[in-house]
Amino acid sequence: MPSLLDQIPDDVRFLLRRLREQGKRGWIVGGCVRDLLRDQVPKDWDVATDARPGEMKGMFARVVETGIRHGTVTVLVDGRPYEVTTLRGEGAYSDGRRPDEVHFVDDIRQDLARRDFTCNAIAIDSDGNLIDPFGGRQDLAAGIVRAVGEPIERFAEDGLRVLRAARFAAVLGARIDPATEQAMGDARAHATFRKVSAERIREEWWKSMRARRPSVAFEAMLRTGILALIAPELVESVGCAQNRFHAYDVWGHAMACLDACEPEPLLRLAALLHDVGKPRTRELSAKTGDYTFYDHEAVGAQMADPLLERLRFGNDERARIVALVRHHLICYASDWTDSAVRRWLRRVGPEQLPDLLRLARADARGKGLPPDEDLARLDELEARAGRLVAAGAALSVRDLAIGGRELIDELGMQPGPAMGRVLAQLLEQVLDDPGRNERAVLLAAARAIVAGR
Repeated sequence: MPSLLDQIPDDVRFLLRRLREQGKRGWIVGGCVRDLLRDQVPKDWDVATDARPGEMKGMFARVVETGIRHGTVTVLVDGRPYEVTTLRGEGAYSDGRRPDEVHFVDDIRQDLARRDFTCNAIAIDSDGNLIDPFGGRQDLAAGIVRAVGEPIERFAEDGLRVLRAARFAAVLGARIDPATEQAMGDARAHATFRKVSAERIREEWWKSMRARRPSVAFEAMLRTGILALIAPELVESVGCAQNRFHAYDVWGHAMACLDACEPEPLLRLAALLHDVGKPRTRELSAKTGDYTFYDHEAVGAQMADPLLERLRFGNDERARIVALVRHHLICYASDWTDSAVRRWLRRVGPEQLPDLLRLARADARGKGLPPDEDLARLDELEARAGRLVAAGAALSVRDLAIGGRELIDELGMQPGPAMGRVLAQLLEQVLDDPGRNERAVLLAAARAIVAGR
């Protein structure tokens, strides 16, 4: 059976060998070891050593001082960068992110003791031996996320660790150790958690969306009270009962939809937020005795935008997610005319169609009821919309056979709102009858509109 050392790239083994030749020791540490133990290929390789940063500068041909204050240099091997960090202990984290000071140590176990979770506190030495003083390998095998040492101390050092715990639970398909989860809840009130930047929270959410079941992370955030601090809008969904078309409350449906969605972070963020407007629009129908949620998609879009802005999502990301929330409710029926399909395409935007249908399918699967009828309806809509787009259906004024230039040259119009209204009316005619999208026909229609006929 191959050893762990056999799975380490030649470049990394060269680093370990070079350190040993210079009378120093080196270890593979952190996430790459965790990935190896899970039979996954690490994306990055980190090396720890008892050599001091100044010593490393003389050991390798190309060294970049990327984090010299905290003992980290980047060694280039055949042009590829590898971080090599001196074993260290840490002082207080007054900014809730980085230690105010570090002190270098010679014992790998001291270095591992400062790390966040046991699954990340494992090392492999240059002989392929595993150093695992906190039982990280056993926790990995058992599917447990456990803080190293005293949990509340780890979370007090770096406020982001409470979110990392939730994310690791989702990514590893694991449960959080009870003492660790209790400390996550206690850490809410700690100053270090409140110092975590919106950008770092955003990054943890984004990474969580790549898990097989992202709901594990968000359920952990909910249980520990973290979500109520970050996104109280989402917590409104908890316990909000729905109607006969759903087996779950709004929160349970959001979690099921999230997991049913394809593992693309932006799409899954839309799944998380798609029904956020339901609690604020719920009413009990006197006629049916059941709940209604009229305009929840519009209210949800209005709620999603500031939430995403608060978490520092980019303008393009925000616009795409908000548009998906706004248009996620698809009430298609087979008796829609082609004109109705074209108008729907115009409203949602044909470029949004693939993501919108993927979200709608996840929405159907997340209701907790048989989705076959809904999925068949979406398949039919996709086929019809695809045919109309392929046929060159005009869905915006840009698709018309004439534009502002023709209205200026032929009708003597001036650019402005009046011209926009004429073009909009021409588009309405073409949506009803695509055969009218010809220059002569549209010019005649434009003259009639201008003349008030």
